[in-house]
Amino acid sequence: MISVAEALQKIEAHKQKATPIRLPISKCLNYTTAENVHALINMPPFRQSAMDGYAVNTNETNIYNIIGEIKAGDAADVQLNVGDAVRIFTGAAVPNSANAVIMQEKTEVVKGALQVQEPPVDEQNIRPLGEQIKKGALALAERSKLTPSKLSFLASLGIAELNVYPKPKVGIVITGSELVTPGKTLPAGKIYESNSILLSTTLENDHIHDYSIYKVKDDYQSTKDLLSKVIAENDFVLVSGGISVGDYDFVGKALRNLNTTEIFYKIKQKPGKPLFFGKKDHTYIFALPGNPASALTCFYIYALPLLRNFSQHHQIHLPKTEKIISHDYQVKGVRAQFLKAIVTKKMWK
Repeated sequence: MISVAEALQKIEAHKQKATPIRLPISKCLNYTTAENVHALINMPPFRQSAMDGYAVNTNETNIYNIIGEIKAGDAADVQLNVGDAVRIFTGAAVPNSANAVIMQEKTEVVKGALQVQEPPVDEQNIRPLGEQIKKGALALAERSKLTPSKLSFLASLGIAELNVYPKPKVGIVITGSELVTPGKTLPAGKIYESNSILLSTTLENDHIHDYSIYKVKDDYQSTKDLLSKVIAENDFVLVSGGISVGDYDFVGKALRNLNTTEIFYKIKQKPGKPLFFGKKDHTYIFALPGNPASALTCFYIYALPLLRNFSQHHQIHLPKTEKIISHDYQVKGVRAQFLKAIVTKKMWK
C-alpha cells in the first residue's frame, strides 16, 4: 500500500500524449491545438470602414461630390479625386484613393452635395490592412483549448482544418451481480446500478464523449473475457467494483492473468483504498472501488489527470485552494482523507 503522494508520482511518470489528428474546424470545439496556427491572410484583408458614412478624398472646403456607393462585399475599385466622396457602410472596403471615412452623423447631403461638420483627420474610421493580425503571424499557440470565439477567429482567417490532440477512447466496465438497471423492479438483496451514470457523465462534463459502457456479472471467466476485449479496444479502461479481496471480486485476478502490468494497488487513503492502476500494451486501466463516493474520488484525483494529459490540456489536475473549516474535525487513523465540503462566499474573504 502506497501513500497519496507516491501514487501521484507514479501517475505523473505515466503521462502520455496522443498522436495528433486533423479535423474540420467545425468539429474542433474543446479540442487542443497540436501545433502553432498562423494566419493565412491579413485581417482585415483590406482597408475597411469602421463606420456607416462617407469615404472621402479630403479637400479644404468640407463640401464633397458624391460619386457612388460601396457596401460590404463590394470591390473597392472606385477612383476618388480630391473633393470626391462615396457612400460607404461598416465593413466595406475603402478605396485606396480615400484617406478618411466620415461617420454619417457628422454629415448632411444638400442638393446632392455632401457637407461635413468638421474637417476629417487623416485615416479616421479606417481599419488598416492587417490591423488585427498580419498574414503569417501566430494566430494561436500549440496546446490552446479551442473555444467558440477562437474557432470563429480562425475561420475568419480562412482556416478550414486543424491538427488537434484527440480525445481518449474510454471503456467503462461495471461489475456486480447485485446490480439492477434503474427503472426495473428491485428484487430483495439487489441495489440499483449508478456508477455507469456517475462515470459517463463525469467524462461528458470534461468534454470526453467517446466512451462505451459494459456490464458483467460476478463471474471470473466472463470478467476476464470482457476485460480482454475492452482493453484491446480503448485507450483507457475504468472498472467499477470487483477489485477488493472478496470471494467474488474477480477483477484483480482477471487483470493479472491478462498479463496487465500493475503500477500500484491500494493507497493509504479514505475513501478509495482498493484502487488498482495498471497498463497493458497502450491501454491504461483504473480499477475503481464500487462505492460511488470512492469511485468518484479516485477518478478525479488519479484518472482524470491522465485523461486530460492525453489530449494535452494545460490544467490536468483539479484546482486546489486552502481554507479554514468552520468547525472542528477529528481525523481518525493515519490515512489521507478526502471529504465533501461546501465553500461559501464568506470563506473566500
